Amino acid sequence: MTVNSLLEKPYEINDIDTIRALTSVDMSAVNRLIYDRLSSDVALINQMGRYIVNSGGKRLRPLLVLLSARALDYNDTKHIDLASIIEFIHTATLLHDDVVDASEMRRGKETANAVWGNEASVLVGDFLYSRAFQMMVDVGNMRIMEIMSKATNVIAEGEVLQLLNCGDASTTEERYLEVIHFKTAKLFEAACQVGAVISGSDAKSEKAMADYGMYLGTAFQLIDDVLDYSATAEEMGKNIGDDLAEGKPTLPLIYAMQHGSAAEATLIRNAIESSGLDNIDAVIETIHTTGALTYTAEVARVEAEKAADVIGHLPASPYRDALYTLTEFSVNRSY
Repeated sequence: MTVNSLLEKPYEINDIDTIRALTSVDMSAVNRLIYDRLSSDVALINQMGRYIVNSGGKRLRPLLVLLSARALDYNDTKHIDLASIIEFIHTATLLHDDVVDASEMRRGKETANAVWGNEASVLVGDFLYSRAFQMMVDVGNMRIMEIMSKATNVIAEGEVLQLLNCGDASTTEERYLEVIHFKTAKLFEAACQVGAVISGSDAKSEKAMADYGMYLGTAFQLIDDVLDYSATAEEMGKNIGDDLAEGKPTLPLIYAMQHGSAAEATLIRNAIESSGLDNIDAVIETIHTTGALTYTAEVARVEAEKAADVIGHLPASPYRDALYTLTEFSVNRSY
């Protein structure tokens, strides 16, 4: 089953609002646990933790834990703990990312490092990582510890790979997709996989959920790459062209260099290598005229279709419908 065929299927949970309604009780429990476990005797940790947790994120990764567990008929409460753990790890990566990228704006607000400084952001990110692993110990499942420890290691490798690619205009599509798989999609994969593990599902379903998360996370990041050159700053919550300003050779830039004229390729190459926005208007025009955004969106759609296909054997339920809907949301969103 593909995203295109799903669009023709009148299933029950058919937009992001109905997904949030479906999971509202579970997500409320997740939010309560997040605030409870953010508590520290160090006031700055409380202040910064609450600032970033309250900064308007989609809570997509914890949502995936809840949906994957419920889709496999889980009826206990450990999925609440796991969803909170995933959000803590994601929040820690955001704190560290913004320091590495020298970002000043995220989700329409000043980044934590812009408010409190790089040192505090790195250290509070470390606190959130360690708190997440404390909570994993409380869950008491070695398989989950194995999945999460591997995931955090791979994410760190992805951060280093991205750093190595910054300013490198010779980065290939293959190398860029590897960064996405490591840095972004791995946590999506882990979120879905631990939801399956906690439900006691068989190996086939566990792998299906892990694959679903990897495909969905890849599609999601590719659409972020599209939006970086097509959405407004208000929609994205950050400045247009931020990736280029950081010297990141994302797929729209890679494709435009490969399919534009020699002059256009030189324009983009110079922009990546100088990490500058002096010619941002010309770069954006080249991205559009070469069809780079259309190509990137199509690569994302293929990944979303793979995600939809791989969960076809799951039992019919509103939670499976929600997982299908997320494949559509990942490629059709404007923020």
